[in-house]
Amino acid sequence: MRAAVFEKFQGPISVQQVTDPTPNIGGVVVKVKATGICRSDWHGWMGHDSDIELPHIPGHELAGTIEAIGKNVRNFKIGDRVTIPFVSGCGRCGQCLSGNHQICDHQSQPGFTHWGSFAEYVSLDYADINLVKIPNEIDEITASTLGCRFITAYRAIVAQGKVSGGQYVVIHGCGGVGLSAIMIANALGAQVIAIDINNDSLEFAKSLGAIATINGTKHSHLIEEIKSITHGGAHVSMDALGSTTTCFNSISSLRKQGKHLQVGLMTGDHINAKVPMGRIVADELEIIGSHGMQAFKYQEMLEMIKNGKLKPDKLIERTITLEEATHELPTMNSFKNKGVLVINSF
Repeated sequence: MRAAVFEKFQGPISVQQVTDPTPNIGGVVVKVKATGICRSDWHGWMGHDSDIELPHIPGHELAGTIEAIGKNVRNFKIGDRVTIPFVSGCGRCGQCLSGNHQICDHQSQPGFTHWGSFAEYVSLDYADINLVKIPNEIDEITASTLGCRFITAYRAIVAQGKVSGGQYVVIHGCGGVGLSAIMIANALGAQVIAIDINNDSLEFAKSLGAIATINGTKHSHLIEEIKSITHGGAHVSMDALGSTTTCFNSISSLRKQGKHLQVGLMTGDHINAKVPMGRIVADELEIIGSHGMQAFKYQEMLEMIKNGKLKPDKLIERTITLEEATHELPTMNSFKNKGVLVINSF
């Protein structure tokens, strides 16, 4: 099969012919119809993920059809249109048995723990636990955008943040996960404020429902500006980027008993971010991590997409080829795209 491969971290990515995958007894092989390019893939290419063994094929946001099936798979068949959350639970550990597959003790992640979806075919483990059938109303390109950024934003806003109508929600960082969070919070009736350093991204955020936007480079008193707009601070605030600055600002801009959602990955010098602990204690703030979403939780989200309350296809900037992806992935940290790129030509 054709696949995009890198043989050293931060090295060149090239399209190569590699051996087709085969399913394990509880897994499947999916013919990839579409796969998103995510900043998490960039983190993997940079070498920030210790699970990756070289040479490697990235890619974890995907949709396609089942091509081959392991003998122990019961709930799916060849030809089914499927997608999958980027964290695949084992179904047997204590976390999975409690319903928390997204923090499985033995999780697999395509594009990280094994070869991913920047390829014609991808092998997926624990199929009965993790695969999600794609409704007829949703095409593969749209479905491919769900498996990381969109589901992460959905669970963070709905399950972790428990956002409700009328609340002020502030999103720090208008990349894929931040824009998804804006759309989802707006659909729930929240009043959403978007923070970024790119005016085009902020204009896009407005089109997705943000009632106000702030360019962080043009406001020397950002926290005071947020508190003014929100009449005392955010009920819920999300760091969708993952930096010491966005994390600190998110927590600092909360009202009393507000919730900070950490979704953006912290790496390098940002991994041990400084936080305003005095405020966290005195104002009873909540600091909440959020990491993906379980497959069995997809149905409510898919219903919202089917009935038009959520429109993840609006986040797609353009579709590209596998060859183009080899040039786009290394530049993900430059934030030059305001929307999601999806590979649909292999």
